[in-house]
Amino acid sequence: MHTRRTAAQYRAIDLSLFALMLMVFETLIIRAATGWFRAEAWTVSAVPAITAIVMVRWGPWCAVHAALGGVVTVLALKGSPVQFLIYGIGNLAALAVWPFLKKIGWEALHRNILLNFLFGILTVLAMQAGRGLVALITGAPPGGMLLYITADSITYIFTLVILWICARLDGILENQKHYLARINDPENEEGGGSR
Repeated sequence: MHTRRTAAQYRAIDLSLFALMLMVFETLIIRAATGWFRAEAWTVSAVPAITAIVMVRWGPWCAVHAALGGVVTVLALKGSPVQFLIYGIGNLAALAVWPFLKKIGWEALHRNILLNFLFGILTVLAMQAGRGLVALITGAPPGGMLLYITADSITYIFTLVILWICARLDGILENQKHYLARINDPENEEGGGSR
């Protein structure tokens, strides 16, 4: 017997899968960076890319992934308690990009590469600014804020490439309420018509 999942069940499964991907990818990236590329002055993170994808798919639910990404980052780096605040709370600043995404609409990310890139850049920048602000509040020197942006510069490129690829894959960079309606539309042959 075929059982249909509710939208809430689908959302819970989808959010859980993206959380699992975030934990695995971020841990592997950090292990590689601290093991193989120890001398490099830059870092890369999967957290902004996954947070941006979840923001498109489920809106403010991306806050879970932003905060979780901060916690995973600090755990993998064996960081200090204050770093849990800096990364966990600071990453929540990505939510500042949500009004921009609502205004342009997720469809624009498929039609306009510049808007796609701007969305990615704003997501990374918001997270870095959030971390810098929390660091300042917790007593870090003002010059430390610049370090968050410059040390994480490769993350911009990584995030842009991931979002560009996802915009070309059916259903990945798409509001999931729209996606579910589209694939369940009886008028839509094979449930996979055009966006």
